[in-house]
Amino acid sequence: MIHAPVNMPTANQALERLMAGNTRYASGLMSHPNQNAARRTALLKGQHPFAVILGCSDSRVVPEVLFDQGMGDLFVIRVAGNVLDYIVLGSIEYAALHLHTPLIMVLGHSKCGAVSATVAGVRLDGHLPNIGVAIQPAVETARKLPGNLVDNAIAENAKMVAKQLATSTPVLAPLVNAGKVKVVAAHYDLATGKVSMLSPAPAPAPTPAPAVTAAATAASPVIR
Repeated sequence: MIHAPVNMPTANQALERLMAGNTRYASGLMSHPNQNAARRTALLKGQHPFAVILGCSDSRVVPEVLFDQGMGDLFVIRVAGNVLDYIVLGSIEYAALHLHTPLIMVLGHSKCGAVSATVAGVRLDGHLPNIGVAIQPAVETARKLPGNLVDNAIAENAKMVAKQLATSTPVLAPLVNAGKVKVVAAHYDLATGKVSMLSPAPAPAPTPAPAVTAAATAASPVIR
């Protein structure tokens, strides 16, 4: 069931709200909004998050804190390396299609262990190699750039995932093309607490996502 639209901010207004909250956080002037019992009670009627944040599972990167937001403000998905698979994509599609959330931010961060391990070619056990496979294309792009390889790979990874989301069919690409959803990439600096926007990568022509089967859902493959 698609929820009836509410009076949501535009994508640009949502981005301004995020960045204003980050400025408060980085300067030590947090307001801690929407974190009381009254807000908890109000949310029993439903949620209307104004932004989706796809971030890293790193315990130092907590979107509600670093953007100075509260309960019900952000729809947050956190996974190592802020990578994309069909489970993550479906979660984001839910927010965009059913909750009418106008802004999607892919948030990379400094000293990302997943990207650093991929760059270094560290031997990974268990299911960890799947994370490296998802990040590797960004690493290859970063190798062609001047500057620090790890830092560049972190930025390219966030931009790559943002591009994948913006061109994903059948849900997100039409919403982006209609101006109903905006996808951006950003970078969080652990040392300063500041979030900075990343220049978008050129978007390729959208390609249909494969149909999700039971086997595909179980494997949760990387989206290319």
